Formats: sequence, structure tokens, C-alpha cells
Amino acid sequence: MNATPRRYDTREFVATLRALDATPHVALKTKNRTLDHRTTRHVGYAISQRPRKRVEEVFGWMKTVGGLRKLRHRGGGRLNWQFLLAAAAYNLGRMCTLETTA
Repeated sequence: MNATPRRYDTREFVATLRALDATPHVALKTKNRTLDHRTTRHVGYAISQRPRKRVEEVFGWMKTVGGLRKLRHRGGGRLNWQFLLAAAAYNLGRMCTLETTA
């Protein structure tokens, strides 16, 4: 099952960011690379990818375990409630892990 592409890793998106004088920090693909050495050679790019991975791990957990892959509710208030419940569950799991390692 493939995820829907979000179109951040396209040449047009990267060109638009560069035209706006912004540095593109999109994920580097191994196939059809949209970023060249101008961006990836800087230390800041490598540094920005580490927190990105941590954030994506949280959302991956919320989709697989937290039930956000297929939403059960419609409407802003109910979706907010479902997201907050999944985030609270993730944080409780983290707190248990942090407490045992400390």
C-alpha cells in the first residue's frame, strides 16, 4: 500500500523555494533526486534531518497504533479530540520508557 505523494520532493517545489530565497529541507530521495549538492553539502541540512526523523516516527506511531490511519470521526472538534487522545497515549508511553531508563 503506497502512501499518497505530498509533492514536496518535486523539482517545481524545490525551484519555487529557491526562487523565494528559502533553503529546501525536504527528504532526500535515492531515486529521482530533486536536491543537488548545493543543499545537501551544508551541515544544517544534516542537522535538520535528525529532528525530522523523530517527528515522522511519532506520526508513524499515531497512524499504526494510535488509530489515525483511518479516521473514525468527521469535523474539526472530533478530529482534534482523536488526535489529542493519540498524542496523549504516545506521551504516556514515552513517560513510562523515560522513567525506567532514568
